[in-house]
Amino acid sequence: MLKKIGFVGLGTVGVHMAANLAKSDYQLTVFDEDAQAVAELAKLGVKIGATPKETAKGQDLVIVIVPESQFLVFGPGGVFEGIDPGTILVDMGTHCIETIERMAVEAKKGRVMFLEAPVWGSKEHAANGLLTILTGGDEALVGRCREPFSYFGLNIIHIGKIGDATRMKLIVNLLQAEMMQSLSEGLVFGEKMGFKPDKILEVLDSGGVASPLFHSKGRSIARGDFSRNLALKYVHAQMIRVLETAEKLNLDLPQAKTVQGIFAQAVADGRGEEDFSAVVKLLRK
Repeated sequence: MLKKIGFVGLGTVGVHMAANLAKSDYQLTVFDEDAQAVAELAKLGVKIGATPKETAKGQDLVIVIVPESQFLVFGPGGVFEGIDPGTILVDMGTHCIETIERMAVEAKKGRVMFLEAPVWGSKEHAANGLLTILTGGDEALVGRCREPFSYFGLNIIHIGKIGDATRMKLIVNLLQAEMMQSLSEGLVFGEKMGFKPDKILEVLDSGGVASPLFHSKGRSIARGDFSRNLALKYVHAQMIRVLETAEKLNLDLPQAKTVQGIFAQAVADGRGEEDFSAVVKLLRK
């Protein structure tokens, strides 16, 4: 039975995941380089690890959700230096296939059980326990992790072998970025014709193009609220990864190339730390 959990990565989504776990009966130890995020978790009574190594040591389950920051995982004082044989290691970030495969190899060397489980959703989804978790690896391990995952995830979907969940997340990333660009163009086009965003969204919600993303992000855009739920810079990085993967498959994705270029311009314009819905600002210039 899982009792002790180490949690490395208290970013926009991770901090809310950890906060929800702190409400459980698990013994939780967290680590992040952001002192403010750590202080917020400390208020909830969780143990604070000095390093990823210390945070991973002596745990039943270790969850890692960090950007493509290999130092925290593989480097000196990293997770693999501290994690014990027999521990379950779950990577919940969105990485390239090569990083996932490297983690799987290192885990096997150390007799650590490994799952990839990239999460899909915003900080609001994380705060309300509504994330979707895509899993790759031994399905029996997924079963053992379902209870702790349930504190921050609503949908837990087993995709297949190691690497498959990351590949599936690429599809999600591709469609998410393209949908946001389509929504932005529709809103700006409508505004130029004299319609208010709320009226456009009322129509979109009523028909075949209705979607949760259009509903929630459309209304945020209408309010002028671009506070960060999912950083634009991360969506841009994900689109680069999508195109790199497509190139390896000898597949041309013309719309993806266009959208990636638009997000690249938004980052260059200093929008990277805003929510990815801020891409609409490029059209409103």
